Amino acid sequence: MLVGIVGKPNCGKSTFFKALTLADVEIANYPFATIKPNHGVVFVRIDCVDKEFDTQCNPREGYCINHTRFVPVDAIDVAGLVPGAHEGKGMGNQFLSDLNRADALLHVIDCSGSTNDKGETVKNNSYDPANDVKFLGTELDHWYYGILEKGWVKFARQVQQEHREISISLAKQLSGLGVNENISKEVIRKLDLNKESPATWTPEDLMNLSQEFRKATKPMIIIANKIDVPGAYENYERIKAEFPDEIIIPVSAESELALKEATKHKLIDYVPGDTTFNIHEDANLTDRQKQGLEFLKTELEKHKGTGVQPAIETAVFKLLKMIAIFPGGVNNLADQYGNVLPDCFLMNEGSTALDFAFKIHTDIGKRFIRAIDVKTKRTVGRDHLLKTRDVVEIITGK
Repeated sequence: MLVGIVGKPNCGKSTFFKALTLADVEIANYPFATIKPNHGVVFVRIDCVDKEFDTQCNPREGYCINHTRFVPVDAIDVAGLVPGAHEGKGMGNQFLSDLNRADALLHVIDCSGSTNDKGETVKNNSYDPANDVKFLGTELDHWYYGILEKGWVKFARQVQQEHREISISLAKQLSGLGVNENISKEVIRKLDLNKESPATWTPEDLMNLSQEFRKATKPMIIIANKIDVPGAYENYERIKAEFPDEIIIPVSAESELALKEATKHKLIDYVPGDTTFNIHEDANLTDRQKQGLEFLKTELEKHKGTGVQPAIETAVFKLLKMIAIFPGGVNNLADQYGNVLPDCFLMNEGSTALDFAFKIHTDIGKRFIRAIDVKTKRTVGRDHLLKTRDVVEIITGK
């Protein structure tokens, strides 16, 4: 699973990425500060199951604070896109190819209206950020369309002549974009296209196909960044009303980054996603630092957090519909090294006990006999559907 962070140059995208990862990335006030994609690890929060067992976990990956588990997820920060990217503008073809690897997209926009369509800094509220909500979907739709339309006439005629199933053929043709058979069948059904005569499909039909395939393979959240800038929240409320079908999250990436840096330097105690923080009693703060932290505290209370953590969690749990599953034993929650509940796996909603066995290791899946729900101590079969925060023991044969 890979989450992509994308947006125009200078919208705060790299700041958002660094706020999530604390990775050392270039943050600059000019277009195309990011050229090559940055990779990093972000974390999603879940209520750890260790509390239910009256113990403290020892994660091998991620970490746990006050029984809140932070589970790692891979992320990529794609270089800034500009309108016309699908035509190659602003190195668009390279950047679109980079973000194609992502399973879900976080589209960062400058909600303060201080970045124009070219990614240049302008006066606050002089540019309508509603334009940016539309632009990325449009670029991706045209990019998908360009791939689909290329050689379409020959492809469609061949499918008809050989009496092949169009949904299967389309899935194979567009597998590089993440289109599978189920998606292909559902989209063709939704658009009510003539399955027997794809050669009669019009350019409008192909564009509608492209849009639906993009929505299915690149689900997206709008990150309304710079929400702490005067006028930005009003823009956010207006955009939210204008685009009711979009998931739009107000965010202050700069605030989150400042809080994490202050935590790193042991000036405050802050848990990512919380709506407040505590200043260390022995922190030697300057007056300016005190004023800055007080401002951050006020902003956190006003907006109920910085929005950065909810953004990544919405992508993972709402868009991608992942669930968190812990391996463990009924009689022993620790691994061979004594680490308690060391692992937590993110799996697709609808995963079974057998799917989980294969997730742990191929050999365990092949030797699966049964599973045990550790919380209830109930034996379950291979087709048992798992739910988030289940703790599962896998019983295998030789």
